[in-house]
Amino acid sequence: MSVTQTTISPHNQQPLVTRTYPSEQELDAIIDSAAKAQQAWSKVPLEERIAIGWNFIDEFKKLADELPLELTQQMGRPVSQGAGEVRGFLDRANHLLNIASSCLSDIPLTDTDKPGFRRYIKRTPIGVILVIAPWNYPYLVSINSVLPAIIAGNAVILKPSPQTPLTAERFALALTNAGVPKEIIQVVHMSPELVTHAIENKKLEFVSFTGSVEGGHAVQKAASLAPGFTGVGLELGGKDPAYVRPDADLDYTVAELVDGSFFNSGQSCCAIERIYVHETLYEPFVEKFVELTKSYKLGDPTLPETNLGPVVSLASAQRIRKQVADAGTHQRFLVILQLIKLSCTVAAGAKSLVPEQHFPAAKEGTTFVAPQVLVDVNHSMDLMTEETFGPVVGIQKVSSDEEALALMNDSRYGLTASIWTNAENNPDSEKAFLWFVDNLQTGTVFLNRCDSLDPALAWTGVKDSGRGVSLSKFGTLFLFLDKRKLCNNFVKVMISLPAQNRCI
Repeated sequence: MSVTQTTISPHNQQPLVTRTYPSEQELDAIIDSAAKAQQAWSKVPLEERIAIGWNFIDEFKKLADELPLELTQQMGRPVSQGAGEVRGFLDRANHLLNIASSCLSDIPLTDTDKPGFRRYIKRTPIGVILVIAPWNYPYLVSINSVLPAIIAGNAVILKPSPQTPLTAERFALALTNAGVPKEIIQVVHMSPELVTHAIENKKLEFVSFTGSVEGGHAVQKAASLAPGFTGVGLELGGKDPAYVRPDADLDYTVAELVDGSFFNSGQSCCAIERIYVHETLYEPFVEKFVELTKSYKLGDPTLPETNLGPVVSLASAQRIRKQVADAGTHQRFLVILQLIKLSCTVAAGAKSLVPEQHFPAAKEGTTFVAPQVLVDVNHSMDLMTEETFGPVVGIQKVSSDEEALALMNDSRYGLTASIWTNAENNPDSEKAFLWFVDNLQTGTVFLNRCDSLDPALAWTGVKDSGRGVSLSKFGTLFLFLDKRKLCNNFVKVMISLPAQNRCI
C-alpha cells in the first residue's frame, strides 16, 4: 500500500499537493541509478559541467515569475517577498559557478617539486550525495549544496521538506532542461524512516542536512551506523544575538533589527531572537523598536500589502505562543533567606510590549502569530535560550561590553552574532568590535548587519548550530573532497561594513 504526504497551506489550512513515497526497494533502485550515472558524469570535463551550470541559470529564470505565489502557498511567506528568494538563489548560483573552475581544478605543486619529480593534487568527487532541504528558505538553502555538488561531478538525491515539495521539483526541472542527466539530480520524497534507509545504503557517500538540532542528531546517528564512514554536513538551529553599543545609529539599528527579527515571521536559523542593549540607549531603543513593530501588516500572505505572514503550521504557532506565555508567567526559585534559611519563589515575568489585539488576524487556533517584543527577560527563560523560530524577540538591558559578551555566549547555539556600533568613525568602537570578533563563540560576526548571507563568505556554525561549511570556496571544496580529512568549524566570518540592501 502506497504511503503519501500532503502539503497544507499555512494561511488557509487547505491541502495543496500530495506526493507518494517510494518503497525501500524503489529507493534502493534510485540510489543505484544515481551511482551508475555518477561514474559517467564525473568524467564529463569540468568546463562542460560549468557550461551546463550557466544554462541552468537561464532555465531557472524562465520559471521565476511563477515561483513567488507558489512558494507562498507552500510555506506562507508574503508573496511580495518571494521574488527576493529567487534573486538570492540566482546570485548564489552565479557566484558558485564563477569560482567553480578555480576551486575544482587540480593543484600543481611545481613550486616545491624536487628534481626528477612532478607532483599534483587531483580533486575527485565524492559520489552520491543526499541533500535534505528545509522549508523556510527552500531555494536559497538547497542551491548551497545541490549546484556545487553537481558541478563537482557528484550525483544528488534531493529530499525536500514535505512543506515545500514543489521547490525541489522546479529546481530539478531547470537542471535537467539545462543538460544535467536526470539520474544525476533526482527528487525523492521520503518519510523519516526512508531517510534512514537511504543513509544506510552503502552507495550513499555523504548527507547534507539543514534543519533542527534533533533532526541533525538523527542524521548523524544514522550515518554512524551505516556501512563504511558516511560523511555528514549539518546546518542546524540558532538563537542569534545582537548587541547595541552606546554609539550605535539608533534609527538605522532599530530598522535593521526589527527586520532581522520578523522577516519570514522569524523563521530563519539566523533570525535575531535576542537583543542586548546598552543601558544608555535601552529606553529609546525599545520605544522605537515597538513603534516600528506595530506598523507591520499581519494577514493573508497572497495579498501584496501583507508584510508578515503566518507561521508554517498550527503546531508551530502553538509552540511559539507557549514559549511567550511561559516567559510571562515564569518563576525563579530558590532564593535563600540567609537568616532563617528558607527558600521561596520570586515572580520574574517577562513583559510583552505589543498587545496581540493590535493584530486582528492573530487568533488562537490559527497560524497567524502577532509579532512579540518582550522585556524584563533573562537567561532563566527558554525565550532567551531556546530557539523560537517565530516572530518573537526578547530585549535585555546590559551595562557593559563584558556583560553583553557573556550573555551572547551563554547559549548552546553559535551561528551568527551582530554588533551595532560606529566603528567607522570611532577607533575605540572598531577596537571593541574586533574584541568581540575574537571572543564570540559563533560562526559569523556581523557589524551593523544581520540575517544576511554573502555567497563569497563561508557559512558555518559552532556548538549545536552544526558542523561543516557551505558557500564560498570552502563550501565548494566541502562537497568535493573527502570530508573525513577536513576539520569542522574552521572558518570565522566577519562582515565589517553595513550592507545597503537585503540579499533575500
